[in-house]
Amino acid sequence: MPLYEIKWEVQAEAVAEIEELIAVIEDGRLMMLEDKPSSRAWVVGYFEDRAGLEPVVEQLTQVLRSEWRRGELETRELADQDWRDSYKAHFHAWKFGRLHWVPIWEKETFQLPAGDAVIWLDPGLAFGTGNHETTRLCCERLVAYAESRAATTGQSNRTETVIDAGCGSGILALSAVKLGFTAVSGFDNDPEAVRVSEENAVLNHVSGQVRFTQGDLTSGLQGRQVDLLLANIQADVLMRFARELVGAVAPGGQLVLSGILAVELEQVRLAFAEVTKTWPMASRTLGEWSDLVLDRPR
Repeated sequence: MPLYEIKWEVQAEAVAEIEELIAVIEDGRLMMLEDKPSSRAWVVGYFEDRAGLEPVVEQLTQVLRSEWRRGELETRELADQDWRDSYKAHFHAWKFGRLHWVPIWEKETFQLPAGDAVIWLDPGLAFGTGNHETTRLCCERLVAYAESRAATTGQSNRTETVIDAGCGSGILALSAVKLGFTAVSGFDNDPEAVRVSEENAVLNHVSGQVRFTQGDLTSGLQGRQVDLLLANIQADVLMRFARELVGAVAPGGQLVLSGILAVELEQVRLAFAEVTKTWPMASRTLGEWSDLVLDRPR
């Protein structure tokens, strides 16, 4: 079955602002691609039919400032192999600590070091790859949390509870399972994200080990307190639901926030400081994005 690709080259200096606009459009088929060595960037989208791409093209035309554009928007029909090859050019294996995130097309040649774990990724129309800085920041915090708990308890199977709020493709929740956590769940307000997360669990042979459900930051967290809460969601939503997120962290637990532009970090920090008062905070920046980690005192 053919697929349709739209591709619009944009100013690399405007990537952060354009990513914010894409988040507002809320269409998982759109993404940013960057080639940092050449300082080039593109807005890219993949669609199953032309009818699906037309309203998105109209939205992009409205929101992309003329000074951000480099050339005209390109549309082309892709055969299945062209689609796969297009993704292969942009996504490669990466690792942090003992956890590897590897595209499925590298499965035959990838050598997993002894004692390490792997998440297989098969990019699709609504399927995250983990390559974005916001996801990497969360993944690295997750690995660090697992290592610190292992050093404390000496256990490979960790019983701490973990929630992936706004799970998207389920990468964070499934990574937690691969790191040995046994009480993991994820939720998203998009039923397609829940479906994709469950398919990703099957791909990684952990089906049934994570409970994925549909829900938002109110219904998904209501009445729950967990040891590790991961929320890779845009900054304005994080601030709007600061009390719900903070209230879902158990004493001695940790809250990891991502999806925050570096220029928004101080605003997010102040919003959560107003709610938590005395919780220690830490942050890191990767590219133009930052995370914020809060530890609840016991």
